[in-house]
Amino acid sequence: MATEYGQGPGLPADTGHPGYAGERRHRMPAALRAPVEGRTWRELGYVLLSLPISILLFTYAVTMVSLGAGLLVTFLGVPVLAAALAGCRGFGALERARARGLLGLGVGEPEPLRMKRQGFMAWIGAVLKSGASWRALLYAVLQLPWAVLSFAVTVTLWSVGWSLVTYPLWFWVLPMYAGQAGIQLYGDEHHQIYLDNPFEIAVTAGVGLLFTLATPWIVRALTTVDRVMVHGLLGPSRLATRVVELESDRGVVVDTAAADLRRIERDLHDGAQARLVALAMDLGLAKEKLREDPRAAAQMVDEAHGEVKTALQELRDLARGIHPAVLTDRGLDAALSAVSSRCTVPVRVEVDLTERPAPAIEGIAYFTVSELLQNISKHARATSAAVEVWRTENRLMLQVVDNGVGGAEVSGGSGLAGLAERLDAVDGILVVDSPAGGPTRVTAELPWRVERTR
Repeated sequence: MATEYGQGPGLPADTGHPGYAGERRHRMPAALRAPVEGRTWRELGYVLLSLPISILLFTYAVTMVSLGAGLLVTFLGVPVLAAALAGCRGFGALERARARGLLGLGVGEPEPLRMKRQGFMAWIGAVLKSGASWRALLYAVLQLPWAVLSFAVTVTLWSVGWSLVTYPLWFWVLPMYAGQAGIQLYGDEHHQIYLDNPFEIAVTAGVGLLFTLATPWIVRALTTVDRVMVHGLLGPSRLATRVVELESDRGVVVDTAAADLRRIERDLHDGAQARLVALAMDLGLAKEKLREDPRAAAQMVDEAHGEVKTALQELRDLARGIHPAVLTDRGLDAALSAVSSRCTVPVRVEVDLTERPAPAIEGIAYFTVSELLQNISKHARATSAAVEVWRTENRLMLQVVDNGVGGAEVSGGSGLAGLAERLDAVDGILVVDSPAGGPTRVTAELPWRVERTR
């Protein structure tokens, strides 16, 4: 259903996502500058360091685990096995730091040991029960064969590439000191082929250039596997990450609820409550003057009647800000049409929903659109806007578009930042596309949930 409020010009076409003004521009293509980029040399250093570190880590892990398994027939095997796992966790911390410094990979700490009580035995039990400890052990075992492969491929490609691309600079060494015309391409008892004339030297350098240009990308692909291993085996598990997210979201929900309660209390204290107190005083004075000066008392009662109407309107506005009755009775379509009619620019509303979401999701969607329309009224300097609501699989999609001046940002302290936090608390997403000069397109995504009994 589409509803149009007022007449205004159509919205401009979508101009796409804006580019980053501060994005660094390179005159040389990425394929040509890759061999000399700092990132390439850091990845090369990571691969070269991986072999000795993986040998040390593999040796420690296999030796300690084998020793602990062999001693399990006695009590000594348990603490030895725990020490092996604890050592692997320590090596995991070093590997995360190395990946952060050389690969630019930020990996969080795994879930800490959970000990119900203090003591050495409690620590052993916590280490043995920790999934992060066993993942670190698995990393220690898997890292060595991959490090050997990566080291062999990387060193071979780098040495071949740079040797061939620089062949015109050092080919003279072979006839002068090695007794042969150049690099021997083929040779038997009767015939030898050397790369010694200018054409062959140039072709050799060209082949070396191809190797040199391709090697950084091959090394980047190899280190991608390292990134996956470090992130998957040495970082926090999905369950631990989800728990942290839920704890953070719970804090946001609590803070938001507290802020709403303070706002309601402030509005009641400064608005309707103050008017009702003044009304009680005016009625008291009118009661005292009722016998002495009925005309003045009647005038005071008339003024009090006006105050009652104002207080009732403020209470209605406050109730609408908490949860509008039209949203409960008629759903998002009617509620968004009502809030759009109060916007300072013409707003087209289109709601394409076959059923109503859960009341909590419906309320968040309503207040999201309401706040975005308030921003349009206050800051956008637009002449028209549009609100679209639809469902995609298990997500509720909201989109608010205006043809204003643009420049909206989800920065710290802004209303959009607070709105993004509220959506994130319920696994929602807020995306703002607002280039300078407009148009502004704000898309919100909420989880779709249906209440079993409404």
